Amino acid sequence: MERLPAQRQLTVVQLPDGRHVYADPADLPAAQPTGPQVVHIHQAAPDRTVQRIALGSGVGAGTVAAGVYFGPLLVGVLTAIAANLAILAFLAAVLAWGVVTVVRSVGGSGGKGAAKRPSRKGR
Repeated sequence: MERLPAQRQLTVVQLPDGRHVYADPADLPAAQPTGPQVVHIHQAAPDRTVQRIALGSGVGAGTVAAGVYFGPLLVGVLTAIAANLAILAFLAAVLAWGVVTVVRSVGGSGGKGAAKRPSRKGR
């Protein structure tokens, strides 16, 4: 047993054809550098595209991390604001309908005319 070589840990290695295998990196032939690796933007995951553009243009990792953190936060805040504005617009429409209905019912024939056409007293 003392003459056996030390067992090496197998690791996951990506072969040049793109496959991943469990192998000892020392047993594999040395990979020849083929130049810089080009990753096209449209192949990146959707949430990584902006990060790759930012890092490729020289923006620091801190800025990208801030964008990753504050991006979804900003979307959430804008969604909440839009929901509040939609509710306010709905309430304004309901209140306007209520005012018109009250003016028509209380005002009699004059109220119906006032609810249908704008006043011309200023002319």
